[in-house]
Amino acid sequence: MTKEDIAGLSEQERVEAIASRLGEIIELLGEDCSREGLRKTPVRAAKALWFLTQGYRMDARALMTQALFEHEGSRIVIVKDIEFYSMCEHHVLPFFGRISVGYIPNGKIVGLSKLARLVNAYARRLQVQERLTAQICEAVSEAVGASGVIVCCTAQHLCMKMRGVEKQDSATTTVEYSGLFASDPALRDEFFRQLGI
Repeated sequence: MTKEDIAGLSEQERVEAIASRLGEIIELLGEDCSREGLRKTPVRAAKALWFLTQGYRMDARALMTQALFEHEGSRIVIVKDIEFYSMCEHHVLPFFGRISVGYIPNGKIVGLSKLARLVNAYARRLQVQERLTAQICEAVSEAVGASGVIVCCTAQHLCMKMRGVEKQDSATTTVEYSGLFASDPALRDEFFRQLGI
């Protein structure tokens, strides 16, 4: 099936195609998809994957422009501990955690819920944590025209817990910043102090 063929499929047709392939994978793993407990598993798993990758069908940057407001003041705005769930692009296993976003307004602020929606738009894709953090930072910076943006993401990766090194207590933190946060260590310190780090 070519990319053009896929582009012409409806959502239902895509889910059915995913389910068909998942059924084949389950059989290749040594299971029997006609077994009672597995009869509906390919369809359920396909619907779950469709939901977990809904970020591909969202316009992350357009989300941010839906709720921009004029505002003078506010040295820093921080929305912290936005929970997220994503899928590692290397093993298609979940990683999940919390993201905190800070920005320095430059005449505009964004509706707070839009930051959480932005996190979902980028997290609900096959992803790596480093890119996820950078994409959020860049999108906030562009949409709000902020003087500075900082994003801190801490996550646990099932690809490190369930397989490979199997380190259960490991967590990964990534930080991305721009503008005044890049040039002023005191602002970064203020952000991390507000997070309790």
